[in-house]
Amino acid sequence: MKKICVVTSSRADYGLLKHLLKEIKVSSLLHLQLIVCGSHLSSFHGMTINEITDDGFKIDEKVDITQKNDTQLDISVSISSGITSFARIYASLRPDALLILGDRYEILAAAISATIANIPIVHLHGGEVTEGAIDDMFRHSITKMSHLHFVAAVPYKNRVIQLGENPKNVFCVGGLGVDAIKKVPILSKKNLSKQLNIKLKKRSFLVTYHPLTANPSASQLELSELLQALENYEDCSIIFTTPNADADGLQLAKNLKTFADARANCFYFSSLGQENYFSCLSNFDAVIGNSSSGLLEAPSFKIPTINIGDRQKGRLKAESVIDCEANKKNIQEAVERALSPEFIRKTKKTNNPYGRGGASKKIARILEKSDFSKLFTKEFFDQNVFEI
Repeated sequence: MKKICVVTSSRADYGLLKHLLKEIKVSSLLHLQLIVCGSHLSSFHGMTINEITDDGFKIDEKVDITQKNDTQLDISVSISSGITSFARIYASLRPDALLILGDRYEILAAAISATIANIPIVHLHGGEVTEGAIDDMFRHSITKMSHLHFVAAVPYKNRVIQLGENPKNVFCVGGLGVDAIKKVPILSKKNLSKQLNIKLKKRSFLVTYHPLTANPSASQLELSELLQALENYEDCSIIFTTPNADADGLQLAKNLKTFADARANCFYFSSLGQENYFSCLSNFDAVIGNSSSGLLEAPSFKIPTINIGDRQKGRLKAESVIDCEANKKNIQEAVERALSPEFIRKTKKTNNPYGRGGASKKIARILEKSDFSKLFTKEFFDQNVFEI
């Protein structure tokens, strides 16, 4: 059996990986190895490692590299610590391939160690662009260290090939977020209210705001503008989720919690869990913030997304997404537009550019057929040899 070592670093990538992990686990040709790291091990972020064990997965190794603080220096120290920890784990587990998703700094550390250890890398969700985050540079760097690529849309496939990857090793399978939606039970608004132990008003918003890693000094200002805009919606229930474990994320989370605790219509959750999160998307009136989920998953629920600022600049966007500048006036205008009957009708007809599901099974079948022993050495694929 081929040993596939998967690294998950946060609630976000685990939500995308969960059903692929199940496919690998039940395969007669693949053996799942699982490494858990990052904010999964942080009580501040909901200790989401418990969700993984509750789902029945055996965790082979844990890598606790999250620092007590969240400065840019702390992030660099985390990467350094991660490279060392992953190297030791790979030497013990001896995987045939490393499977990683996305663009976080923890994933970059995992990729660097695997490259030095001559372990082929399978990368998911490459080729995407998020100009407002340094994750953009991490993602493309991981692409160049990787050997098999599973992307969410054709433009992303083209971009991975543009980076010099052989088209034979780049597969367009759709978004894993869409895949997960089809497999997670959705609660009614009444049952969701009971589950969260809150009374939901007629209108509700789901708010997720992450640090601007490409410009950390602007995060506090943008969040202040967002919270000022939301003060006018006392007649709506507003649920906040915890920001990513990035530079300045702890302070943003404290500000969000302080704001929510002072208002009867606002609620702060360190982690909703995938079932509750998707149920919010299904029952709420708008998603607000700068999270990729507003672009990757929200369109499948026919819910408007107010996408604030430049953090997601460059990603494919459905017609249900409203881009707005990070100031009170523009955010309020975007919310009012999202709540208008005209835009709601438009949203109900929107198609998700990240596909209709099925990515997990496609990836597992390709992994079963892949000969990883022949993948590690690769040539740069020049564009003048291949036309997209």
